[in-house]
Amino acid sequence: MYLSDMEDLLKSELNLSDVKLYGEGGGGQICQGVGYMTDMGHLFVKLNAGKGARLMFDGEYESLCALQNTNTVRVPKPIKVFDNPKGGAVLVMEFLDMTGSNRYSTQLGENIARLHLHNEEQEKKSKLKETSVHKAEGEVNSYVDKFGFHCTTCCGFIPQDNSWHPDWVTFFSRKLQQQLDLVQKDYHDSEARDLWSQLQRKIPAYFKDIEVRPSLLHGDLHARNIAEINAEPVIFDPYSFYGHHEFELAIGSLFGGFDSDFFTAYHSLIPMSLGEEIYQKQIQGQ
Repeated sequence: MYLSDMEDLLKSELNLSDVKLYGEGGGGQICQGVGYMTDMGHLFVKLNAGKGARLMFDGEYESLCALQNTNTVRVPKPIKVFDNPKGGAVLVMEFLDMTGSNRYSTQLGENIARLHLHNEEQEKKSKLKETSVHKAEGEVNSYVDKFGFHCTTCCGFIPQDNSWHPDWVTFFSRKLQQQLDLVQKDYHDSEARDLWSQLQRKIPAYFKDIEVRPSLLHGDLHARNIAEINAEPVIFDPYSFYGHHEFELAIGSLFGGFDSDFFTAYHSLIPMSLGEEIYQKQIQGQ
């Protein structure tokens, strides 16, 4: 995918003098991944020639930045997004020599739980600062009190509506509605439309008497987006937003990637809710 001029493009965009092809692979299902040796170190470059590539990569860049800033779980350090003159866009990040394994499931479970608790910890810190006489002038409060994200992120090529909303049920319903609208646009599935109308009315009851606090999520956490490096787990290919932490667990349960060690470690920090407990028993046939 237009690799012939990529070395010169990287030199120009990143102010590099030495760029050499290192290898190819690992770009996911819809992107091409290429490794380069540079005077900045090893770099991993994702390329996509699609019209929506810049929007997709901008969202992934911001997601990686947000996840990295929590200092709770290892992610590739994002470096830059830029347009490819020959079409599409380019995302540059640090190269991590990752291997696929579940040897660190316990550590991953703890790390993801800490990620989901990070915003709550920020809230506690912000309240302490509000009452402290030592609060720095102009200090920024990083606590997020709504559901959404500060930019559009993409699930594959599909842009997600991350407009901020204070209510999880409304935000979640809107997210599902967006997917149903796409189904209707492409397939005109009347059965799906009728089933959605029935489900939509029931969604508020599923969260009755449950306080849902915004947690920063990876958004697409499953086996293909989890690996390890230097005896620690690493996650990648996110489309982040602030949502219900159980959204993350549902994605992993649906597509695979979380074993019992992960859940044991995760729930040692975030206890299983009644709703999740009922769901787990249902899918296990208990």
